[in-house]
Amino acid sequence: MSTHVQTRARHRIGLAPLALLALLLYAAFLIYPLVQSFITSLTNRNVLNATNAFIGFANFAELVHDERFLRSLGFTLVVVLFVTVVSNIFGLLFAMLLNGPARHYKIMRTLVFIPQVLSGVIVAFIWRSILTENGLLNSVLQGTGLTQQPISWLGTPALATLSICVVVSWMTIAFTTVVYTAALQSVPAELHEAARMDGAGPLNRFCNVTLPMIAPGTTISVTLTLITTLKLFDVIAVLTGGGPANSTKSVAFYLIDVAFTSNRFGYASAIAMVLLALTAVLAYGVTYLLRRREAHL
Repeated sequence: MSTHVQTRARHRIGLAPLALLALLLYAAFLIYPLVQSFITSLTNRNVLNATNAFIGFANFAELVHDERFLRSLGFTLVVVLFVTVVSNIFGLLFAMLLNGPARHYKIMRTLVFIPQVLSGVIVAFIWRSILTENGLLNSVLQGTGLTQQPISWLGTPALATLSICVVVSWMTIAFTTVVYTAALQSVPAELHEAARMDGAGPLNRFCNVTLPMIAPGTTISVTLTLITTLKLFDVIAVLTGGGPANSTKSVAFYLIDVAFTSNRFGYASAIAMVLLALTAVLAYGVTYLLRRREAHL
């Protein structure tokens, strides 16, 4: 056996403990909790009643007829659709505006990213002070004469839903802007120059050069935005508390409510399994469609 082959063999043996450690950590912090949660979802576990009997798929059957769960699922899907579309459109727009080598562009990109590094709780408290009836937004609207009475942005179901969508979009636009900026900076300038020499206008270059070249960035941005929004909890908890009339409870919020208010851990685990399955299906479906789009571009 040559010295080079022996060196490679020793290198692989040396990496084996690290690989084993990684697998053990993966099993301990991901596989085991998932399996345990699924097992719990098949029981009627309730810590107050000290019950933990096996009931099969009864919890999942109950979910089908649970109006509060179905309402929270509908609300979650509305927020996911709104945030995913709006944050990616504005993220791409801001990225194009801030895509430059000058120092002030770098400073502006840093400022745009600030909402992403802030805690969701902090962001929600900031926006709550803006959206209350005596908050900054109503003060501006009344001061400019656009409205005579304060608007209850968080007190009616429709406006509360819209407010949450806007706040979450404001947060995620920071992330999508960074993703699209990185994608735009990877587009060779020669392609735009060649298209310009062929007589292509700005819109034509954007549709036929820019969009195809940033397709991988679009896939990453859309998928991660979707996953992040599906598990939304903290912003809702601070901004509306699930109200008014439970109209802004997301699936994650309803899960926490069932687990720690009703103490139905078995039922809450069933909700968690459904949310996991929904996230996996939507994320895989969107990724698959966008990957196919990349191949056709």
